[in-house]
Amino acid sequence: MSELVRIDELSKYFDIGKGQHVHAVDKISFSIAEREIVGLVGESGSGKSTLGKTLLGLHDKSAGEVHYRGAALPRHYTTADFQKYSRKMQMIFQDPYSSLNPRMTVGEIIAEGLLLHRLMSAPQARDKAAHWLERVGLHADHMSRYPHEFSGGQRQRIGIARAMILEPEFVVCDEPISALDVSVQAQVVNLLSELQASMGLTLLFIAHDLSMVRYVSDRMAVMYLGALMEIGPVDDVYFRPLHPYTQILIASNPEPDPDIERARPSTGIQGEIPSPVNVPAGCRFAGRCPKVMDVCRGTTPVLKKVDDSERLVACHLY
Repeated sequence: MSELVRIDELSKYFDIGKGQHVHAVDKISFSIAEREIVGLVGESGSGKSTLGKTLLGLHDKSAGEVHYRGAALPRHYTTADFQKYSRKMQMIFQDPYSSLNPRMTVGEIIAEGLLLHRLMSAPQARDKAAHWLERVGLHADHMSRYPHEFSGGQRQRIGIARAMILEPEFVVCDEPISALDVSVQAQVVNLLSELQASMGLTLLFIAHDLSMVRYVSDRMAVMYLGALMEIGPVDDVYFRPLHPYTQILIASNPEPDPDIERARPSTGIQGEIPSPVNVPAGCRFAGRCPKVMDVCRGTTPVLKKVDDSERLVACHLY
């Protein structure tokens, strides 16, 4: 598979005044191949959503580059840039309610992108929106209803239809199931998997549920405090995690299948995630790591290959 997206040393800092910055994303580098699903996991506050939004231009890039089909994307998006790139790159947002305009009908919300890009007439756009409502498991006669008239799972399906109607190549799924009841999470994930297969989509799937990430992804990437700790084939990372943070993160994730055994560390994760304003020197996880060494506190580990595998790990143990 050829490379679709490449992220090179991408950083996003938020200025909070008095010379201080929130280091939300710090020198992240990895690539995503066509038709690949990369699952991105990490604790709340690790920078996952910020990475996804910066990748798509919803946040300006502080440093680094994003390449799409070999072409560098702008550091600051103009209206013309959004017009150019949003047809090929879309986002499914975490909150299916706040991301939908409450003053627009469902039909207007789904068809809006077609009209903004002037891809077809209003009647044609309405017909296609009705088709997509059916495709995501709703009914065409819901076109005139408003977002508040739907359940959370139904609203997320509407958000999926809005993103997919433009037939993008790359979609960032920003925790698309975290706001949903457990009973409907699997339904939404199965819908995304079906659309990915039928449309040949490339996905960055951001989530807290590591079991769900394992279910849908080809590779898993692990973020901590704005940095990438580990990335590799999903089963390798899930069943044979190398970075101590990955080991604890996966061990703390509930496993519904009692026949699956995973290596569990002897101790759980200690303390709170440090402030992204005052990022610790050396390894960011050193203050909470049960395997910390002296070198970890002063030298930042480089993300590098382990042996001849496809695994990349940022840890002094390897």
